[in-house]
Amino acid sequence: MMIHELLRHKKVILASVSPRRKELFSLLGISFEAIPAKIEEPINSEAPQTQTMQNALRKAQLVKDKVDKDALVVSADTIVVLDNHILGKPADTEEAGNYLRLLSGRTHSVFTGICVYYNEIANINYEQTFVTFAELSETEIDSYLATGEPLDKAGAYGIQGFGAQFVTKVEGCYFNVMGFPIRLFYEMLKTILVEEEQ
Repeated sequence: MMIHELLRHKKVILASVSPRRKELFSLLGISFEAIPAKIEEPINSEAPQTQTMQNALRKAQLVKDKVDKDALVVSADTIVVLDNHILGKPADTEEAGNYLRLLSGRTHSVFTGICVYYNEIANINYEQTFVTFAELSETEIDSYLATGEPLDKAGAYGIQGFGAQFVTKVEGCYFNVMGFPIRLFYEMLKTILVEEEQ
C-alpha cells in the first residue's frame, strides 16, 4: 500500500514549513497542512541521532496542541556531522565557507530524526546517510556562497540544489540528505497504523 493510501483518511499535519519537506510530501501524494514549529536547536554533547530525535519530538509536541486530537503530526530534524562535530545551519557566509572547506574531499554523515505523533503516542526514529564531497576550490566555494543557498541549510549545502554538483557519492537514503527519509517514514507508518487496526 502506498503512503498516500495509508494516510487517505487521516488529517496529516507537517510540523514544518521546510520547502524540501513540503515538496516531498506533495511528491508522495499526501494531503497535508504545514504548520511551523520554531524551536531552539542548541548543539549539545549528546549523540547526533539523539539530538535529531529530541528536536523532532519537541517540534511535534509544539504543534500537536494546536490541532485536532485525531490528527497525525509529522516532524523532522536534520544535522550534518563530520569527525564527531555537528555542523548546523551556518550563522553567516563566513561560517558557511568554513563548513564547506571542512567538507571538501571528505565523507560526512547526515542524520534525520523523525517523529510521528498519533493517538497521544510519539513514535520516533532516525536515519543516517553518508555523503562524500569532491575537493572544492576556493572559486567553487565562493561561487556557491554567492547563490545564498548554504545559509539556511545544515552543513551549509543543499543536495537538491546547487550543492548537488559537489557530491560524488551517497551511501544510504538520498531523501534523508534532503531532510526527510521517505522509506523510514513508510516503515514507521505501517507499524503505527497496523497497531491501530489490531
